[in-house]
Amino acid sequence: MAQLFIQPIPYQLSTQQLFERIRQQPRPVLLDSSFDSNGTQRFDIMSAAPVATLTTNEQGTQLKTLAGVEQHSADPFDLLKQQLAELGPSDSGTVELPFQGGALGYFSYDLGRVIEDLPTTAENDIDIPLMDVGIYLWALIRDHQLKTAYFIAHPACSIQQREAMLMLATSDIESSPLDDFKLKSTFDSNMTVAEYKDKYHRIIDYIKAGDCYQVNLAQRFKADYQGDEWFAYQRLSERTDAPFSAFMQTDDYSLVSLSPERFIEVSQGRVETKPIKGTRPRDEDPEKDHQYAQLLKNSTKDRAENLMIVDLLRNDLSKACELGSVSVPKLFDIEGYSNVHHMVSTIQGKLAADKDAVDLLEGSFPGGSITGAPKLRAMEIIEELEPHRRTAYCGSIAYLDCNGNMDSSILIRTLVCHDGHIYCWGGGGIVADSDADKEYSETLVKVSHLMEGLA
Repeated sequence: MAQLFIQPIPYQLSTQQLFERIRQQPRPVLLDSSFDSNGTQRFDIMSAAPVATLTTNEQGTQLKTLAGVEQHSADPFDLLKQQLAELGPSDSGTVELPFQGGALGYFSYDLGRVIEDLPTTAENDIDIPLMDVGIYLWALIRDHQLKTAYFIAHPACSIQQREAMLMLATSDIESSPLDDFKLKSTFDSNMTVAEYKDKYHRIIDYIKAGDCYQVNLAQRFKADYQGDEWFAYQRLSERTDAPFSAFMQTDDYSLVSLSPERFIEVSQGRVETKPIKGTRPRDEDPEKDHQYAQLLKNSTKDRAENLMIVDLLRNDLSKACELGSVSVPKLFDIEGYSNVHHMVSTIQGKLAADKDAVDLLEGSFPGGSITGAPKLRAMEIIEELEPHRRTAYCGSIAYLDCNGNMDSSILIRTLVCHDGHIYCWGGGGIVADSDADKEYSETLVKVSHLMEGLA
């Protein structure tokens, strides 16, 4: 196993200061733990200038490398697995690092169409890929637990790229800012309150008919904007302590994500997922805030909803985990974030010897916490009732490194910036004993701080 190149860099430089130095390179991406107050995350990862990209649309996958461009009709997950295999493993010695070179990018909710046969009734009006992943040979990593930071480069990284990126990352010259970010209109929803409630009651009818147990219904908000999306990310990250925050920018679109939710992590064969189901607002009054948390903790409805998704994800993980290894060490934990309390459960397993992280991701995608149960029927109902495709919303941003490790988010509290428009979504799981007014209010609670932060 070839040795990873590791160069310590000053931890005193903030994540945003470091990212500022590299963000004008092609396809910059930042995975930001936001100094996670719940102890979920300890590392920030950032990189740019990938040596290859895999971009999937409904016609197939384009593989772009230094050698040229190829069009493939094969399963995009198989192509991703092939690229990681060609990269080969690396050895970081005694330094603990989450990412040692590999894939960084996003997997849209609608990539589920590659996995399952789904209807096509919702309007697809945001023209971004189903999957967009780069192969990155270097990264900047900050470890908030040990207060250390490193520049790392995979053995396959050329000396020219390694030296150029290291110089850029350690230079005192910061890149010039682009235009500031501002909205040119207010956010408008793609459904009225009456339309939301009509869709809510149709879901209740489906549940009573036995089609499903739970369906996640979301409304989409859209506004016009101008300026640099990086400023939007910085503005929102100051207001939100989200442990799975991310920023990703391409020539065509940007993703601004302040997600609190992990999808799946794989670390040395150990697997973990942490679904969120159940939400209450925060309050500046400590007593009222505690009451909200206790109401969530003791809510029979939220516990039942959470348990449905735990069972679904146990089944999904079992497809790629050793028989009998999947367990639930934490059920119905309450975690507090800047604007909401969430009910979070933890499911763990051990990857089977003949499976890898890509197999696990494909077999579990998209995350059950944002579809409903059973998953396929819930996704069919979502396609029927939501006016527009979700694209990146409820998909994942992830890294899959050359040593088989992976971590991924659920793209909630996420904004898509494309063609002068910015989109965000608010949704929630509907079950038999839900209340239409409360469910509608919950969709607003989840994203109002994002829309207000940009306004």
